[in-house]
Amino acid sequence: MDDVVLSKGANTALPDGTTGLQVVVTWDDPDGSVDVDAAALLLGPDGRVRTDDDFVFYNQPASTDGSVRHLGRSSTDAGAHELIALDLATVPDDVHTLAVVASLADGTFGRLDGLRMLVLDAVGAHLARYDIVGATTETAFLFGEVYRRSGEWKVRAVGQGWDTGLAGLASDFGVTVDDTDDDLADAGTVTEPEAEHPAEATPPAVPPADAAAAGTGDLPEPVDEADPSPTEPPANDGDDADELVEVVESASEPPEIGAVVELSRPVASLTAVPTPAPSNTPRRRAAGVRTAKRSAAVVTPPRLRLAVEDTWTPARLFSISGVGTADEQEKRTTSALLATVMGVPAFARALTARFGAPAGTVEAYLEVQFRLGETTVIPDGVLRVSRGTRLWTGLVEVKTGSGQLAREQVEHYLDVARQEGYDALITLSNEIAPQAGEHPVTVDRRKLRKTALLHVSWAEVLHEAKVTLHHRGVADQLQAWLLHELIRYLEHPRSGAASFDDMGPSWVPVRESVHAGTLRPTDRKVPAVADSWTRLVRQLCLRLSSDLGVTVTHALPRRLATDSAARIGAIVAQLSATGELEAVLKVPLAAGPLTVTADLRTSQVKVAVALAAPQEGTGPRRIAWLLRQLRDAPDALLVEAVFTGRSDSACERLVDVRADASVLLPDRSAEISAFRLTLSSPMGTKRSGVRGAFVPSVTSAVEAFYSTVVQPLKPWVPAAPRLPEDVRSEALADQAEDLAELAQDAG
Repeated sequence: MDDVVLSKGANTALPDGTTGLQVVVTWDDPDGSVDVDAAALLLGPDGRVRTDDDFVFYNQPASTDGSVRHLGRSSTDAGAHELIALDLATVPDDVHTLAVVASLADGTFGRLDGLRMLVLDAVGAHLARYDIVGATTETAFLFGEVYRRSGEWKVRAVGQGWDTGLAGLASDFGVTVDDTDDDLADAGTVTEPEAEHPAEATPPAVPPADAAAAGTGDLPEPVDEADPSPTEPPANDGDDADELVEVVESASEPPEIGAVVELSRPVASLTAVPTPAPSNTPRRRAAGVRTAKRSAAVVTPPRLRLAVEDTWTPARLFSISGVGTADEQEKRTTSALLATVMGVPAFARALTARFGAPAGTVEAYLEVQFRLGETTVIPDGVLRVSRGTRLWTGLVEVKTGSGQLAREQVEHYLDVARQEGYDALITLSNEIAPQAGEHPVTVDRRKLRKTALLHVSWAEVLHEAKVTLHHRGVADQLQAWLLHELIRYLEHPRSGAASFDDMGPSWVPVRESVHAGTLRPTDRKVPAVADSWTRLVRQLCLRLSSDLGVTVTHALPRRLATDSAARIGAIVAQLSATGELEAVLKVPLAAGPLTVTADLRTSQVKVAVALAAPQEGTGPRRIAWLLRQLRDAPDALLVEAVFTGRSDSACERLVDVRADASVLLPDRSAEISAFRLTLSSPMGTKRSGVRGAFVPSVTSAVEAFYSTVVQPLKPWVPAAPRLPEDVRSEALADQAEDLAELAQDAG
């Protein structure tokens, strides 16, 4: 489907079978001074929210069903974007419309340029665009709607404004807003964490017609233009088994009882993301949603100036001094984590949402003793979360360093949790699961009938801490400092909280077999290397997500996304046949997905991205468009040109293309349809370590490629359609005449 340019009130049908969308609100902001916030509302057939939980925005960044998520902000040289992800396959049946809105913290929309809504499909291709024109004094805007009609999903451009801000807009759609100061607890009070979702409240009885009158324009009725015959999305009969979907973290809804809880599910690309924690707003009463936005506190470590010598060591909140035995390391790191969970509500919510706990007051206890038959069982900790009359409890078992979880110990703790009526057993170690929802230990599934078994790695804990501090924001300065100190502590090698850095004992013999050409799929060592590769890919996603502030996901064929055995089998088959390990990473709003390939035959790590060429202009102009965006890219970058209607392509080094662009054009008739950019770097061969090791060589290759090649790239977007010159001249003349009359009347 080509990019459709919508005018106000117009609509267009989405392609059949579309499930994943990313709606982007964008504006010009060259100096980074404009603060626009996108939001979404899930509306019933009456055009109003069902409950306050249907309002998705910066303080409430995910709907309870996970179908709508606020992904946050991304910036470019010219402007900025706010992202809303929609998973249409999981939208509740009683939700008919997903309304995309935006608000301004200061000023009005009339002073902004480049105000636009973009609708992207599962692979990032543009489906529809709506340019906002004529904005004046509005402080909130309903950009457009994604809605159901006769069994299909459609997009409509609305363009209605409000001058009452986000609170006024939300209220008009039935959201109960309560921004009064006396409803707020002290942001520094550690015993009153914020609630992510307010309790359900009966919306005010304001009919939609009256609500629309509160804005600066009338809300247009849903009028379809040239509706095609409704068609149902095609059934999943296996034909789409190779369709790429994203493997992502869990939603915040409570876990299912009776099995190891799946913290991930495959959905269409660019739509599903890890459950974000809310911004660090103070606790609110259940009376309504707080729309007031608080700025994040700046972490300002104390400046120590009174030391006599430079060798004096500053005191740290969490000290690694004196860590000796593995047992002491484990106790100290566990205590530091649980204390921070109680002290920083935003961080607590980021973690407990993964476990299906409600948003509420969090208490943590260390080494609680329980009787199990004739023995005493002592898990490392207990988490309790209360909200209203609901009480959620999870046992916590922790391993640091090289400590491994044992089946017998895990099953004993499951027995304790079942005996005490607790909700979950949470295991925490340096073992990063290949996919979210998979557990490192296989247990008797009968023990999971009433208790959820969850696993989180220290790498994931560190990821949540960094995202909370640096991207979601912590309003209270003391809480920000507390989280900053925990991050510093966990990053120290002596804390025992390590990232994935060891490919395992099978790595070297498998690599040598690839070089010798003797590797076969039946080699028993190959699955272990395949498993380690999936863990490394997951860590790459977490690391990039922490650094970029957006959710980076691993794209897999649908048939492999939820079948771990099939996934390992596919990696084994590829490694045996080609000597390569490969993964596809998707970064929201990047020019294209990143393909990461570790070639064990040549000991090279190759990272590549493909992007569509401009669909206008000559070949040299299209190459010049690309070169302007690759000013800081390394000379060794390979630039491949793909041509329309031709099976051959042209590939040259960037340094040679810079010198003579014609090297990419075999003849004048060649029309460039796409570019593929690839950068190779040496692959580490050691199984672990820092120098010459495989894991850091892959990580540095991906980060270097993204920063120097992908980050500056902008997908080509066709220019807005132009009015005929006679129409434009007549309109300008009429406008000038009207202004002259106004000036004469004013005089």
